[in-house]
Amino acid sequence: MHPALTPVLSPAQVREAHRQLNSSGEVSAQLLGPVLARSWQRSAAAGLSPTARPAGAPHASSAQLRQALEQQRELLAHALPVMNFLHEQTQDSDGMLVLADPDGLLLHSLGDLQFMHRAERVALRPGANWHECWRGTNAVGTALVEAQPLVVHGGEHFLERNAFLTCAAAPIHDSQGRLLGALDLSGDHRGYHRHTLGLVRSAVRMIEHRLFETRHGDQLRLRLHSQPEGLSTLTESLLALSGDGWVTGANKAALALLGQPWQTLGGLPIEQLLEVSMDRLMASAQRAGGAPLRVQTVHGQALWLRIEPGQASLGTPAMVFAAQPAPIALPAPAPADELAALDTGDPTLHAVLARARRVLDKPIALLLQGESGAGKEVLARAVHRSGPRRAQAFVAVNCAALPESLIEAELFGYRPGAFTGASREGAPGRIREADGGVLFLDEIGDMPLAMQGRLLRVLQDRLVVPLGGGKPVAVDIQLICATHHALREQMRTGQFREDLYYRLNGLTLQLPPLRERQDLEALVQRMLQELAPGQDVQLSPELAQRFACYRWPGNLRQLANALRTACALMEPHETQITWAHLPDDLAEDLRACAPLRETAPAAVETAIDLRELAVRTVERALKESDGNLSEAARRLGISRNTLYRKLRAARSS
Repeated sequence: MHPALTPVLSPAQVREAHRQLNSSGEVSAQLLGPVLARSWQRSAAAGLSPTARPAGAPHASSAQLRQALEQQRELLAHALPVMNFLHEQTQDSDGMLVLADPDGLLLHSLGDLQFMHRAERVALRPGANWHECWRGTNAVGTALVEAQPLVVHGGEHFLERNAFLTCAAAPIHDSQGRLLGALDLSGDHRGYHRHTLGLVRSAVRMIEHRLFETRHGDQLRLRLHSQPEGLSTLTESLLALSGDGWVTGANKAALALLGQPWQTLGGLPIEQLLEVSMDRLMASAQRAGGAPLRVQTVHGQALWLRIEPGQASLGTPAMVFAAQPAPIALPAPAPADELAALDTGDPTLHAVLARARRVLDKPIALLLQGESGAGKEVLARAVHRSGPRRAQAFVAVNCAALPESLIEAELFGYRPGAFTGASREGAPGRIREADGGVLFLDEIGDMPLAMQGRLLRVLQDRLVVPLGGGKPVAVDIQLICATHHALREQMRTGQFREDLYYRLNGLTLQLPPLRERQDLEALVQRMLQELAPGQDVQLSPELAQRFACYRWPGNLRQLANALRTACALMEPHETQITWAHLPDDLAEDLRACAPLRETAPAAVETAIDLRELAVRTVERALKESDGNLSEAARRLGISRNTLYRKLRAARSS
């Protein structure tokens, strides 16, 4: 029987389960059910005590939580509108919704304030980690470990301090079966309702449905159902196909319908699942508005099928077919890909994104340069998610944050016992973790010289040898590096290896700082839509002017943090960000910033102002490049000859 459908335990059963565990170290599966019994025994094996506080349970700092939110941006973009919808259906029911990442870190919560205050006493809030090894049996952590939806009610929680909760959670998977996180609906145990898990599972299906649509928008997509009226509803089965008919993705409904696990789908052509030829599917796809096909599985089950072609499959924009409306509104479609989403109107950034797109499917290393906070990692992730390796890992390593003594083990891995304090199991290393995907080395200019030599060898041979020796392991990675340093100057001073520089520098992309971008208004609006989806939040006119004249020394990171704080400080009924919603230090800086003049000055005065602005811009670029003319020209987005002309003009004026 599904664990969610078993009756909740009585207090006597809970006491008996604790007695069994204390006396024998095991608990009867007949008493708790197999899922809860396994979870209780894992909790005890992790050293947790039912009556004690969870000692050492980690809690992310603000910076760590921000980084986690950025890493899970795609999941959040699709989950938050669904959470808002579900909250509307369940508000005033003394409960809260929680979204967790695959490691149990709570990313976002939404709910009734009175209950959320109670939940905070047991750290049920963003930043806390509710993995089973830290919090014992609980809906979020146990759903992640067991990879299935479940309810943990009252005393079924391993820790007695959590017994006031009733929680229903379901894991979220992408179309290749990778675990992305979990959605949980928690409340007071006295308000338990057996339909709660059904709501959570429906919400997760909405999230997974939208993830499938955006991940496979450029591929053939098959919609399957036993009834034609079920097509294009949340109950349909979904399959994605490559151009030659191999299955590349599926939703859970398709797995159940076809009796296949995710692991086998990537190696199956569609003809091994359905009694239909690829030629027939393509012919149907080219008939816009065509009726659904009647097909059957290889086991003889009759189904209705509708096919939707993507741009990559037919070379034309995806056609729109007649479809039944979904019973519940889904989040709005995302842009074509994440590179397109970053293009908000600045011409310099547009050129950068266009160049990045040209090499997405080519084995060319990217070197991203720009000031701290200018969005180098954001661009790296967008390149990954827009390219052919988007289904594989994205592994980020900050070379400046790792102690020199640990960076070698972190990158290349180590064998068991390779050094004092090494894990007995050894570790594969970050390079091997990125095999098949993208390795992002942030702040590469801070990598120690000794490590630069080892990295060069890996990039040349495509082989990794772990610390402590052993057989070399072949790796296939796309490399993206980033730095705010002038690497050419570091080469001249001997701080950076010249041979490594030319290995990394397949294509250099220079990101403009925020103060030089011309898309601030559109950028602010895009960020606000991500921070407050479904709400028409705007800057007040006065703040919009102040934002436009401010220099933003922290670049995109500073702007994003300011808007995130402002959205958090807004009352539910407010839709306009004003001075009262800003951090005090930023408000002080903005008040000291003279807003742009609204009336145009005289023509001569304008010409003088523009000449002065050009001179100051060139001088600033030279200063930031330590007098390096080539580097200054790259920062300005002009040629060396153009820079020479501007310098001569400045000196003669």
